[in-house]
Amino acid sequence: VENMPYLSYVNIFAENIVSLSSFYMNLFDFKEIVEIRSPIFRGVSTGKSAIGFNAYDAYELLGVLEEKDATGIKFLLNFDVDSECQVSMLTEKATGLGASLVKNPYKTYYNWYQSILKDPEGNLFRINTVL
Repeated sequence: VENMPYLSYVNIFAENIVSLSSFYMNLFDFKEIVEIRSPIFRGVSTGKSAIGFNAYDAYELLGVLEEKDATGIKFLLNFDVDSECQVSMLTEKATGLGASLVKNPYKTYYNWYQSILKDPEGNLFRINTVL
């Protein structure tokens, strides 16, 4: 559809934007979008979209300082790969880089093969392949 909106970025508030963006770049071989780097932001290209990493200073900049101490998991990032082997390999790589395993790779009732992890700052993400 012409002029259809599209999702360009998913932004994550991070305690350490450098180390958290580096985690995802190292895990998936994503590249930093250096042109948009700032003291409180890092952008990472996934090839089809981007992930932004905002320092906590951005809460005030965005006018939502009162939300800074929100708790609980508020989003789930999904990363699609081509095979079950890649899911397993990247799951192992993620834990080696500091992720916490929530669920080992498994076949879902909706016929996906996936693992569920938390990144080093506790954000939830999945590595998936459609079977």
